[in-house]
Amino acid sequence: MNILHVIGARPNFMKVAPVHAALASRNAVDQILIHTGQHYDAFMSDIFFQQLGIPEPNYNLNVGSGSHARQTAEIMMRLEPVIIEKKPDVVLVYGDVNSTVAAALVCSKLLVPLGHVEAGLRSFDRTMPEEINRMLTDRVADWLFTPSIDGNENLAREGIDLEKVHLVGNVMIDTLVRLLPHVKPAEYGDKSYILVTLHRPSNVDDPSELSSILGALNEIARATDVVFPVHPRTRQMMRELKGIGFAPKLRLIEPVGYLEFLGLQRKAALVITDSGGIQEETTFLRVPCITIRENTERPATVSIGTNVLVGRDMDRLKTEVRKILSGEAKTGGIPPLWEGKAGDRIADVLVS
Repeated sequence: MNILHVIGARPNFMKVAPVHAALASRNAVDQILIHTGQHYDAFMSDIFFQQLGIPEPNYNLNVGSGSHARQTAEIMMRLEPVIIEKKPDVVLVYGDVNSTVAAALVCSKLLVPLGHVEAGLRSFDRTMPEEINRMLTDRVADWLFTPSIDGNENLAREGIDLEKVHLVGNVMIDTLVRLLPHVKPAEYGDKSYILVTLHRPSNVDDPSELSSILGALNEIARATDVVFPVHPRTRQMMRELKGIGFAPKLRLIEPVGYLEFLGLQRKAALVITDSGGIQEETTFLRVPCITIRENTERPATVSIGTNVLVGRDMDRLKTEVRKILSGEAKTGGIPPLWEGKAGDRIADVLVS
């Protein structure tokens, strides 16, 4: 069996690692890894390959940044000849980035079987580009590997043939479980700081929204250390803001590697984020999480886990922070099948 993986952005790297490793342990499985180059910054790409133990990609399409239309089109044009040449039995795509939907469209036109890892997630917000990517990919996929039961329910509601759907668990948690023993200690102490990540266009591309969030973080940082690894996109937008100062306890640092970031998450008092994957990781780590979004495609992190949605209400953000720091954080559980074996389940389905 010849399996071709298409990845392109930081979240994909953490998802492909356990699937690639599980398939490598099976007999008569050959694998090809294609990196589209959607994330091209070394800190957002190369370091994750090193830390996750992912082999050097067989192809790097070097697409780089651009508008959604341009980036998706470039990936399709550069990927198509590789798929035609290699004739894979299955192409696997991951998550909801532009690389995912671009590969899905190419495969559907070439009649190449497609598997979607992390299928069925829905925010029910079509203003999110990722929501469109998820929905289109699921429509053309032949295997849909869901991380939680809500994914199966969403696909059933959309009329997807349930024989294609496999509840396998969360591959992000596979990577976390494997690497947790190797996590580097956080240098900011134990449970004495708040960790922040911020990158979603709805939060950082609008100057008024970004200013509002930074203002709230400044207020929070008057009393508590706030550690903020700044995404390249966010840093660029922050440079364009005028008259924004930062409290001494608001520590803006460069992006860090996956192991370093896990160390920061594990020891944080709480995490403030707009990332989907971090909602899942904090749930597994039982670390309180506050998400600056109106909705989430990962509802299990709210209904079962440690996550709280506050939308763009900065007063509520500050209130939730105070509650958590005063010992009133909600006690979360871990969703079923989030135990580190999702990659093996995916490999079993494909090989069988």
